[in-house]
Amino acid sequence: MFRPLSFYIGLRYTAAKRRNHFISFISLTSMIGLMLGVAVLIIVLSVMNGFDQELKQRILGMVPHATIQGASGPLNDWEELDRRVEQNPDVLAAAPFIQGQGMVTGGGNVRGVMLSGILPEQEASVSIIENHFVEGGLDDLKSGEFGIIIGRLMANSLRLGIGDKLTVVLPEASVTPAGVLPRLKRFTVKGIFSVGAELDGNYALIHMDDASRLMRTGGKAEGLRLLMDDLFSAPRVVNDVASGLGGRYYVSDWTRTHGNLFNAIRMEKTMIGLLLMFIVAVAAFNIVSTLVMVVTDKTADIAILRTMGATPGRIMRIFIIQGAVIGVFGTLIGTALGVLGALNISAFIAWLEAAMGHQFLSADVYFISYLPSQLQWQDVAVISGAGLAMSLLATIYPAWRASRVEPAEALRYE
Repeated sequence: MFRPLSFYIGLRYTAAKRRNHFISFISLTSMIGLMLGVAVLIIVLSVMNGFDQELKQRILGMVPHATIQGASGPLNDWEELDRRVEQNPDVLAAAPFIQGQGMVTGGGNVRGVMLSGILPEQEASVSIIENHFVEGGLDDLKSGEFGIIIGRLMANSLRLGIGDKLTVVLPEASVTPAGVLPRLKRFTVKGIFSVGAELDGNYALIHMDDASRLMRTGGKAEGLRLLMDDLFSAPRVVNDVASGLGGRYYVSDWTRTHGNLFNAIRMEKTMIGLLLMFIVAVAAFNIVSTLVMVVTDKTADIAILRTMGATPGRIMRIFIIQGAVIGVFGTLIGTALGVLGALNISAFIAWLEAAMGHQFLSADVYFISYLPSQLQWQDVAVISGAGLAMSLLATIYPAWRASRVEPAEALRYE
């Protein structure tokens, strides 16, 4: 019967005496601090999850999950190798490619470029580019027409549109009667894509037949690009596939080309989560100072309760309930604000960029050009649980002090 009374007294003690509003103010600031700490932690971790997910979908949707290349040069029988590779149940699709680095010039500007020669009819099976065209498409690449597909950032930088000409310059020299000249070729822009990543500024596609002529591979593919069923099994699968082909092949996968990026994001998420959890801990343990001051303020009331028969355990429950009220309300309100913030932060930043006329994340500098957010409920559960646990832990010492109050000593000067 005393438990409802303990709960009622605990709620009443959340507010200090009318003459001492400072303690009520400290209780309110403790609750607000806990609320903001929980909300910010949920939002920040959701943004980190969003970056991780978007990079996987966009960058790893454009670059190969894994590649198999000939150890001694281009693949002589890539069609047969393609058929054998796709028989592996862990490989969703495979497509040939020829890749090289160079420069593109147009509109009086120059940019570095990663040039990829592809077969349009097979590229869509291993890449997401088909879903991100601004103009044109993969079908516009025809053998012998020397067409090229570029990213929107590159098109804007070189001031190019569909049908315009650009020059591709390779870092290789050709000996001619006029002397040693760099290898170059004029291409016509056939398509423009935008994946919202740095690839928009340094990646270009041409037909594999045209790439073979430009890079002199004799009509052979340089390698095979693989799309995996399980992204994280790519290192194991590509080695197993290459071993089953026989012969000598050079294999690579996304963990070698972009693995450091994703490891850095995962580490940043962990470190930022720990640092922000300390903010939640500081806010939670502010409850200690709040309850210590309340115990001091309510010493006479505690003594009266003790003389009426309240046991030390019941006194402890009263103050644990008071601290729990601050912790529960702060954590629940913070969780609600954090979830709402995580679900709407992308739209808010987009609106803010439009209102200010300034882009905070430029694809020229960052890997993506917008602020992504992905709310994961397991993160919400962990953060909310940690906030509640630290809040309850912070009530133990003040509640124990309250239970040790001696009635005779406390009432002596009342």
